Amino acid sequence: MDTQHKTAHTLNDLIEIARDGTDFYTDAARKVDNPELSTLFTRMADHKREIVSGLTADVAAAGGEPAEHGTMVGSMREAYANVRAALGDKDFAYVAELEELEDRLLEAFEDTIEDDDTPPAAKAAAQRHLPRVAECHEIMRERKKALEAAR
Repeated sequence: MDTQHKTAHTLNDLIEIARDGTDFYTDAARKVDNPELSTLFTRMADHKREIVSGLTADVAAAGGEPAEHGTMVGSMREAYANVRAALGDKDFAYVAELEELEDRLLEAFEDTIEDDDTPPAAKAAAQRHLPRVAECHEIMRERKKALEAAR
């Protein structure tokens, strides 16, 4: 696989996971009753859209075709969260599942950066977005801790 193709493939993996976040946060923002959480989820969806947009430009610059969908795992986790929310504490269910999504996204970005086989352009793109990814991860981790403490 040539470097440009590998760059596009690597970044498309990140796009798909970030797109999972956009879709999941958008859905959760509509379903929670807490207006503050709804606002937070909307803001987090916007952050994921910005990441997707930036990575999409990077894929196009590498001559690739940007991913247009999320992952099957993301769809399954979102469905699970909807069921979990229907059966219990809706706010906690969404926060817990979204925090898991943030774990998955952060790990994917870190793996991309740390992998010796990652092309330099893909590594640079991941590094450029990592601060925002880490910030979102921390926000949801802290929100989950706060809700756990309140239970």
